[in-house]
Amino acid sequence: MLKAKFLTAAASIACAGLMATTANAAAPNCSTAQLVVPWPAGGDTDIVFRLYVDTINKSGLKPQLQVVNVGGQGGIKGTTQVKDSKPDGCSLIALHESVITSFLTGRAKFTYDQFEPVAVVSFTPSIVGASTKAPFKSLGEMLAMSKKDPESVTVGVTLGSTSHFIFLLIEDAADVKFRYVSYDGTRERNTALLAGNFMMGETNVLSAKQYIEEGSLLALGIATEERDPVIPIVQTLKEQGVNVLYGLTRGVALPKGTPADIVKFWENAFVTASKDPALVKSIEEKGSVVLSKGSKGYADFLRTSYAEHERLAIKIGMFKK
Repeated sequence: MLKAKFLTAAASIACAGLMATTANAAAPNCSTAQLVVPWPAGGDTDIVFRLYVDTINKSGLKPQLQVVNVGGQGGIKGTTQVKDSKPDGCSLIALHESVITSFLTGRAKFTYDQFEPVAVVSFTPSIVGASTKAPFKSLGEMLAMSKKDPESVTVGVTLGSTSHFIFLLIEDAADVKFRYVSYDGTRERNTALLAGNFMMGETNVLSAKQYIEEGSLLALGIATEERDPVIPIVQTLKEQGVNVLYGLTRGVALPKGTPADIVKFWENAFVTASKDPALVKSIEEKGSVVLSKGSKGYADFLRTSYAEHERLAIKIGMFKK
């Protein structure tokens, strides 16, 4: 009971802070603003941003936010829609590293610099998942099969996105070659993986914890330095001899040219929401970590992430700029 009272009080303070900080920035001139998630509903990115939108809307902030899913082209369709929209603060975009990888691998004609960074909201480490129907039950068995018969292991990915990039890194680190099958988003890939339509795919704790624990999905390894405390049974890739660290850093952005005071309005909204104890608890229980970086911090992250992904894309022969 005491914990519940503390969370309620802390949430009230966070909401009050949100109202106060955004009062010093220019509110967009629309009754409802759209946050476009450029993948179908139900995926991990969709889940994280809906939690944020619910928290922001409960604060009474005006305009209210509405999540709009615009799937297609591995995230490029929805991202293009916001890039080309009016820079008035009424259209925001949910981003992660796919805005970089899709450009570097030649799938998209633009990258992060066509947006105004607003805030970083979360990080989720990647897990290499496998179908229970796959002819291997461990990372070692999978690598042995791939070495013996290149391209015999089928991998479901969103081509050009992060779900594709992590396996390109594994190919490079382990000197193997996979055969790729294209899907539009996380939810579609996970559904197909559970059905055994391909052998292996990228997932994460947020999307797959339930399936891993019940045994309907195999977790071959997690791409972190140390095991995740939310699901410690899953070995890291690194401890199994594959030195790959990877995951999704999610953020929100606005079209290029959005006025600085409107950027500040949404920055205040998301950074303040990230301090809400109920939001933090919900996201951590799902296997993600809340990150709180404002516009400058996100801009710095994107520049650094682009440089690192470009270096890796060149190294593994996938640079098609």
